[in-house]
Formats: sequence, structure tokens, C-alpha cells
Amino acid sequence: MSSPIEAFPLTCPTNNTEENAWKRATWRILPLLTVSYIFAYLDRINVGIAKLHMSDDLAFSETVYGLGAGIFFIGFFFFQIPSNMLLQRVGARRLLAALLVSWAAIAPLTALVATPWQFYAVRFLLGLTESGFYPGVILYLSLWFPSYRRGKIFALFAAAVPLSGLLGGPLSGWIMAYFHHHLGMAGWQWLFIIQGTPSLFIGALVFWLLPDRIEHARWLDPKEKSLLKARMKEDTVQDSATVQVTLISVLRNSKLWLLAFIYFCLIAGFYTVSFWLPTLIHNAGVEDVFHVGLLTAIPYAAAIMTMIVAARSADKHRERRWHLAIIATIGAVGMVISALYSDNLWLAMCGLTLGAAGSLSTLPLFWSLPTAFLGGSMAVVGIALINSIGNLAGFAAPYMMGMLTDLTHSTLSGMLIISCTMLVGSAAIFLIPGRTVNR
Repeated sequence: MSSPIEAFPLTCPTNNTEENAWKRATWRILPLLTVSYIFAYLDRINVGIAKLHMSDDLAFSETVYGLGAGIFFIGFFFFQIPSNMLLQRVGARRLLAALLVSWAAIAPLTALVATPWQFYAVRFLLGLTESGFYPGVILYLSLWFPSYRRGKIFALFAAAVPLSGLLGGPLSGWIMAYFHHHLGMAGWQWLFIIQGTPSLFIGALVFWLLPDRIEHARWLDPKEKSLLKARMKEDTVQDSATVQVTLISVLRNSKLWLLAFIYFCLIAGFYTVSFWLPTLIHNAGVEDVFHVGLLTAIPYAAAIMTMIVAARSADKHRERRWHLAIIATIGAVGMVISALYSDNLWLAMCGLTLGAAGSLSTLPLFWSLPTAFLGGSMAVVGIALINSIGNLAGFAAPYMMGMLTDLTHSTLSGMLIISCTMLVGSAAIFLIPGRTVNR
């Protein structure tokens, strides 16, 4: 049986030495970063299943929950660009390890919240500590892998998102059911403690094992390093790399603002699924929290398969826009189905599975767009800017969902608005010239 890496066809001629070096780099770097992001994402979204008991215990309304879930992204917004600039100075190994240790210290504090403002404060701080990780990894991988390989590389890394749901959903449900009232604490409190602490140890592994650049990799011989560095030099976007980047030049770049808008629309669907999936399954008639956790695994499993297949196809055909637009549209349609048939478990699950497969699979496809034409300092600031602005949808979408659910006593209106937002984003993709990104 072939490995997931070998399953992807090559899209550029390489010799055996070079190809073996790329495979070694993939297996040395990606598993560690993927496991790190699994726990980052789990700490970010486990509030979704905790809500099923936490809101009742603390008398939180849907609006309080939506604001608390979303305020994570206000903290997330502030540290994106400084973090990526810091990564250039101190290196990925030190910065990513420091971020892992920082959120490992913050995440378990969610178990101690008792008021809305405490909930908001902890979520804000968690967003602050996690903010630099994802854009930092995207920048880091763009320094290691050429553009024609990034679609599959980003997909394998982004698979951490559905993997965290696939594994974390059942695990979260089990923790909440099994540990309820253990040592006088509620199951949701144990959830935040148990899932928050592993990042401390992963941070130590990142510090010891992750090489900052190709030339720092002890597991590559000099010939392999030369081959990979030569390939990366060929792939470098020279015109972007040589331009002196200032804040003004970034703010005047219309492509970056268009990409940020598209990302905002896609992220709205992405985090609506992430934060509201357990609630939507519960509303469809599933009462037991462990069963809710088990059922959340189904949409995430579909997302993993969709993510890998779509990225493979995009790399093979060197086509990005249609792949991304079609996947986003599938996600939007799925969310509409789940909203219209929210009281029918089987139809709701079909809709949620399509919604998760579509919305979650947009991430690796999207990030192959900006990294195809951004290079040098523009990539450092541009990736962080896109991620910062786009992720504000992670604040707006859950907050809006909470308010509309309180006002209408239904998730229908919120889900329809989010679906339309995703469709607008998928249409805006075609404002980007194909020749710019189809590499």
C-alpha cells in the first residue's frame, strides 16, 4: 500500500536523489507540525461541544457563547503580522515552540471561568497565543517546498483540522461523559484541562526537532541540501522578493485585499461548522453528549477525504480557481440542507457532512493562491495580513449565529446568511487572473 505522500503524482521532473530528499523533508517536518495544529485546533473549537453542558451550568445565552467563541479571533487578529515578522528574525523553531507552550498555559484556564467576562478574557488570550501559529507554518512551508508541491503539502498539514474533529469529537464526548463530577468538577472542565496540556510537551519537541531552513536540516546531506535550495531558488518569485516592502505598499496591494475578502467569506463557513456542529447535531435530536461526539466524526472524516482528493487534483491539473469555487459551493449547499432539515437527523447529517467537507477543504486550496505569487518580505507580511483579516470572520460568524439563534430561536437564518457569504466568496475567486495562481 502506498503512503499518503507517495499517492500524489509528481508535477515537476525530479531525479531520485532530489525526490528522496523531498520525501524525507515531508516526513520529518509535516507530522510534527500536523500534530501541533491538531491540538491547537482542538483547543480552539472544543468549546463547541463543551457548550452543551457549560452553557447550562453557567447560565450562558447563545449570544454569550457566540461572542466568547468568536472573541478568540480578536486576540488572533492583533499578533498575526508581528508574529510572522518575528519568525523571520528568531526562526520557526523558537517561535512555534514558544506559541505552543503559551497556549498550553492558557487553554486549561477555561475550566475556571464562571462569568461571561472571564470566558471572554480567556478566549481572547487563547487567540492571542495561537495567532501566529498557522500563518507562521504557511510561511515556513513556503520556504521549504516549491509552489508545484505546496497544494498537497498544505493539504496534508491542513488535514489536522478535520483530524482534530475526527479524533477529538469522540474523545471530547467521552471525557465529558466519563469525567463528569470527578473530583467535584464538571466534565466540560476536565475537557479543557486534559486537551489543553499536551501542547506543552509538543512545544518541547518542536524546539528540539524542527530545522529553521533547508541548510539547517541535519538529516539532509550536502548534495541534497544543494538540490533542494536550487529548486527553491528557481521557484522564487523574483519580482516580489526584491521589492522593499513597507506597510503602505502592503495596504496598497489590491490582490491582497481581494484575497483577504475571499478568505473572510470562506472562513465564515469554516468556523460556523467548527463551533456549531455539536449544537446542530444536538438540535437534530441527539441528547447524549458522547453520541454527539461520535457523530461529529462523520463530517470530519468526509472533510479529510475531500481535502486530499481536491488538493491532489488541483496540483495535477495546475488549476486552483475552479477547484476552490466548486468545493466552497458544495459547502454552502450542504449548510443550507442542514438548516432546512434541522429536525431530521439523517438529512441534517447529510447536509452537515457536505457542509464540513466543503468548508473545511477550502483552506489548503485557498493558501495555494497567495503563495503562488507572493515571495520574500511581501509573503511574510501578506500571508499574515490575509490571515488576520480573513479570520475576523471567525469572530463575526459565531457571534451573529448566537444573536440570531437567541432572537429567532432557530439556527436557520444564521446558516442561510453564512451560506450566501460562502457563495459570494466563491464567485470572487474568479476576479483573480488564472495565470497568476495556476502554477
